[in-house]
Amino acid sequence: MVRKTWASESVTGAHPDKLADLISDTVLDYVLEQDPNGRVACETFIPGDLAQHIFVGGEVTGNINYKDYSDILNRIKNVIKEIGYTKEVSPGFNNQNCRIKWLVKQQSPDISQGVDIGGSGDQGLMIGYASNETPELMPMPIYLAHKLTKRLAGARKSGELPFLRPDGKSQVSVIYENGKPVEVSHITIAAQHSEDVSDKDLHEGILDEVVKLSIPQYLIKRNLFDITTINGTGRFVVGGPVGDSGLTGRKIVVDTYGGIAPNGGGALSGKDATKVDRSATYMARYIAKNIVAAELADKCQVHLAYEIGKAEPVAVDVETFGTSEINDENLVEIIRKEFTLTPKGIIDYLNLRRPIYTKTTNYGHFGRNDPDFTWEKTDKADKLKEYLPKERKFFPHEFSD
Repeated sequence: MVRKTWASESVTGAHPDKLADLISDTVLDYVLEQDPNGRVACETFIPGDLAQHIFVGGEVTGNINYKDYSDILNRIKNVIKEIGYTKEVSPGFNNQNCRIKWLVKQQSPDISQGVDIGGSGDQGLMIGYASNETPELMPMPIYLAHKLTKRLAGARKSGELPFLRPDGKSQVSVIYENGKPVEVSHITIAAQHSEDVSDKDLHEGILDEVVKLSIPQYLIKRNLFDITTINGTGRFVVGGPVGDSGLTGRKIVVDTYGGIAPNGGGALSGKDATKVDRSATYMARYIAKNIVAAELADKCQVHLAYEIGKAEPVAVDVETFGTSEINDENLVEIIRKEFTLTPKGIIDYLNLRRPIYTKTTNYGHFGRNDPDFTWEKTDKADKLKEYLPKERKFFPHEFSD
């Protein structure tokens, strides 16, 4: 028996890094609403200084009003309010006292000339992954970590746990036996809270209303109280941009697969689909998910690489970790035959010129059942099943000791 433990983390939407991601994607959606062919590479930096600055920089190119940015600045302030940073809850940083610095220029013409003809907007490598260990075909640790932070935010917004404040994090350790998740061995919750809540109310509330409602019973083999740490330092009153800085793209492992698969390195948020950092990462996930959904493999990792100005990928690779009856080299041939891999082809096939990206920012870009997340569909699975051997030697999802 092979026994391993893997941990993955998640953060709430009000974590400073995630707030930066959300602001960058808000700019992207604002541009796409006015010009579906607009190009954006937007970075947000929240330094957490006493002046409550927010710096928004990068490139914005398209048929939009470049003289009056009051609309987008007001939208950013509304996003900050909606995520929970109001004057009443967070007097140190909120939608009313933040100071937004708009430091945006248009895309370099040297880059745009390659993109205009359908080429990639940059070089880079992208990774997609899928595993049949959860219904969403996601790794169990990141799947559970997202459930915890989403529930933590939900309990705050609903008033079930009125002492909670916007910032928060989770981490889940999962024990695997022979490649299958069998037990949650540890849970860590960091939850910003009001100054006057007692430790007893804080711990009992989070255990009852967050942890117990998020972790499947079959994965709990020990007392939850013994394997759960809540606010390890003992206190988490000062949080959000008052307690820490935030930066676009600093949570790309949270955005993807929780570290259980490699990461290409490029951030997703704030980039339009001509940037393969985003579009090809979505396509790699779509390919991997459909391969697993078709039962061609238990686990699948897809690697795509591009160079600037060129349409076709310079590398296509697949790894199924010994869970497929089809040779990985043959799977690459299937991928090239059945999936479009050029930036323009990906954009058209997944319909990526829509203003849908603020929805992607929080709780992972993958493993979520939203009809706008076209890369999560498994509509190619039936076609891929045609490649299964007529006489199968084993079913990939069945393991034995």
